[in-house]
Amino acid sequence: MRKLSPKLVSGILMLPLIGLFGLGIMPSQAIEIKEVRSPGGIKAWLVQDKSVPVISMNFAFKTGGTAFDPTGKEGLARMVAAMLDEGAGDLKSQQFQTQLQDTAARLRFTASTDKFRGSFRTLKANMDEAFRLLGLALNKPRFDDKPVGRIRGQIIASLQRSAQDPDSIGMKAWYKAVFPGHPYGRPGDGTIRSVKTLVAKDLKGFMQRHVVRNSLIVAVAGDISPTELGQRLDQVFGTLPASGRAGEVAEITPTAVGKVFVIDRKIPQSTVMFGHSGIKRDHPDWYIASVINRILGGGGFSSRLMEEVREKRGLAYGVYSYLNPYDHAALYMGGVATANSRVAESLKVIRAEWKKMADHGVTAKELAGAKTYINGSFPLRLDSTRRIASLLLAVQINNLGKDYLDKRSSLINAVTLADIKRVAKKLLRPKALTVVIVGQPKGIKPTP
Repeated sequence: MRKLSPKLVSGILMLPLIGLFGLGIMPSQAIEIKEVRSPGGIKAWLVQDKSVPVISMNFAFKTGGTAFDPTGKEGLARMVAAMLDEGAGDLKSQQFQTQLQDTAARLRFTASTDKFRGSFRTLKANMDEAFRLLGLALNKPRFDDKPVGRIRGQIIASLQRSAQDPDSIGMKAWYKAVFPGHPYGRPGDGTIRSVKTLVAKDLKGFMQRHVVRNSLIVAVAGDISPTELGQRLDQVFGTLPASGRAGEVAEITPTAVGKVFVIDRKIPQSTVMFGHSGIKRDHPDWYIASVINRILGGGGFSSRLMEEVREKRGLAYGVYSYLNPYDHAALYMGGVATANSRVAESLKVIRAEWKKMADHGVTAKELAGAKTYINGSFPLRLDSTRRIASLLLAVQINNLGKDYLDKRSSLINAVTLADIKRVAKKLLRPKALTVVIVGQPKGIKPTP
């Protein structure tokens, strides 16, 4: 292998992976994660693969999510995400979209609760123009009045639809209840009132505060060399502001513990959200909690909740649970939708299963099955450059270390029955479940 410039590559990690179908790598081979540093000092992780002439890039700004929206300007981050391909530099909206389509490039921006993210994909042959357009979008967005008004109208129409959707109603109410007065309790999409106030000045201010180099994380996979990538990193990100004024989001523990809220809607089936505090991604017990969730409610038809609620009793078509970690809080959540007359019984069964696992843990058979699935399904997340780039970004965001892919399966395999019992006892608290029900459930008494 050709020796790589130390200026460009500060570390190379050899990672044995099985089943990297999209990369064209044989199971016995390894892939290299190269830590690239551009001439201008911008870092990225790269998995180089020449078998497919495609380049995928995922990037994030660590302090640009919806939690940083100013009070009264909720929805700002997501409006910016919707606007960045609506014209840049000398190209107005239609011109930018046409040139993006002509290059066959894919460009998308999103705003989660904690992060502002971008994903980008291009053919190797078209990368000059594709990277130019990406650089324009990030450095010289136009925010012209006409497209701003059009996107604002689309967001408001979406908010009007979600105001009638039981799932959206319930989720917004749940977060408002457990995070009162905190940015996590505000609607990330904004409100009709807040979105109506958003103008180009707000969008430009967001870019100056949040789309900055010292908040940037980049991951790339595909047919591009470290030297080429270094040049593109400077082209796209090199002239962004060095830093911004993102503000801070305080740590918070969910409140409204154990309360039940009912939002009356004349619908035949109630939608139910439930949850309590969870476990953060960097907690030493995360992998144990992941196995617990797989068995309890995250394993589809093989989970205990599905078996007890659907298969044995026919109370609902589906029921689920999931770990939901944020930068400043952690949740363990779930949901079920069932006939109004069956909500009370469904919740009784769910709480009983929560308690059963907290008190008794799991069986050896359940533990072995969960390990097999978690480790066996993981390589399927690595079957394309797009998925590789997405995973590399997540590893960096969560500070999992360069050896994460190498050690992940051993961390899962190390989980014991005693570990499950210890963590389940702390994690699972059926009486602490905060419940929001949208519908007209029978036999449910909401908390006064």
